[in-house]
Amino acid sequence: MIIDLPEATTKEIGQRIIEIREDVGAMALSRVLTLVVVVDEGHAEAALTVANQASHQHPARIVCVILANPRGKARLDAQLRVGGDAGASEVVVLRLYGELVRHPRSVVTPLLLPDSPIVAWWPHEPPKDPHADPVGAMAQRRVTDCAVTDNIQTTLRRLSRTYTPGDTDLAWSRITLWRGLLATTLDRAPFEPVTAATVVGGKDSPSADLLAGWLRHRLDCPVSLVRSRAGTGVVSVRLERESGPIDLVRPRGTDTATLEQPGQPQRGIAMAPRSDAECLADELRRLDPDEVYADALTVGWGGITRRRMTMTDAVRAGIVPSPSEAREVTEQLAEESDSSIRNAMVEAFPEEAGSDTDTVKGAARRKLATKAARDGTDEAKE
Repeated sequence: MIIDLPEATTKEIGQRIIEIREDVGAMALSRVLTLVVVVDEGHAEAALTVANQASHQHPARIVCVILANPRGKARLDAQLRVGGDAGASEVVVLRLYGELVRHPRSVVTPLLLPDSPIVAWWPHEPPKDPHADPVGAMAQRRVTDCAVTDNIQTTLRRLSRTYTPGDTDLAWSRITLWRGLLATTLDRAPFEPVTAATVVGGKDSPSADLLAGWLRHRLDCPVSLVRSRAGTGVVSVRLERESGPIDLVRPRGTDTATLEQPGQPQRGIAMAPRSDAECLADELRRLDPDEVYADALTVGWGGITRRRMTMTDAVRAGIVPSPSEAREVTEQLAEESDSSIRNAMVEAFPEEAGSDTDTVKGAARRKLATKAARDGTDEAKE
């Protein structure tokens, strides 16, 4: 249900929310926080879609502040969304015009859930200092996304300089799986120190910068960053140890990574890129400061070495693993998996005289497909 309230006041909006609650039911009793989204008109609907999806894990009141035309008469146009149009939340959309564009905090404050945490999210261009921003100053967590900014390196440098406990970025959440797999790998024998590391990532990927910064701080070893083409995201990580390198590679356009370690067979690991909704839900899960992110951004990021060479040149020099070879490995592993499933079908369900062959094979296929999916899920959790 969508209700439009043109040229409204915050008092009228609050009263209308109470009326809807009395008519529909106690919508806000299970809400755990207030998510304030500050965005321009062009990116508002996309941001609301992401916030609604994230709210299924963390029911919230979503207050979307759209900074519209700063010229002309001060005006507040509101829209209330509940039920199927609001995910697991109640959504208040506020369009600010004129002088109100410069005073979003005054408009938002009366609509916050009482005695609940506040999270501010800028899905596009963040303020120069999120903590000093009027909306950011009243929030326990401040979420930015430097991947969509016009100048990623400048934004990272500014976020590093102005970092305040409670700040975080979706570019950091996007490398959660990478960090988990690398940490798990180093928890296994041989327990040797890492002497050097190299990260390969797209020139438009701040996640590659943050991953390199995290390795630099946590491993206290030289870390290099090699740039690949725009749009490739994080491609690979190589950790150098005395017994040989550890290579984790996810070729562009695939949902499977390969892990290669000395003395062990190559493995394929399900590692699909994370959606913005997944990343935002992760950030809503914790309301305390993320100290690991702070160390990666403010300490580690400034100490990485940025190599002036392409990924292709780095592969030829043997500095980083080859994504094309990793792709061939994933395809080979997939073929071997399909072959083993077909063989198991023949062994487990031999064709019997008088049986309905298609029915038997169909049941076998479903059973083995379920087992393969379960095995794949277990492998991804390792």
